[in-house]
Amino acid sequence: MRVELELPELGIETGNEVTVSFWHVEEDEEFEEGEDIMEVSTNKATFNVPATISGRLIEITVQEGDVVKAGDVIAIIET
Repeated sequence: MRVELELPELGIETGNEVTVSFWHVEEDEEFEEGEDIMEVSTNKATFNVPATISGRLIEITVQEGDVVKAGDVIAIIET
């Protein structure tokens, strides 16, 4: 089943928005829940974003350099 993967809440230190630094997982690659799938940054810190579920990355919807916030769709995955 295809589902939209949203950026999870990363904590109060991140503020409202983060910038996508890079993806650890590429399209058509499988990953496990808890595995780091991307890195994001603020002007104060860098954070790895773990997968909230296991699956296969079908489409990346935000690119490196894009600014996103919790709840934004970052990818389409197949579970």
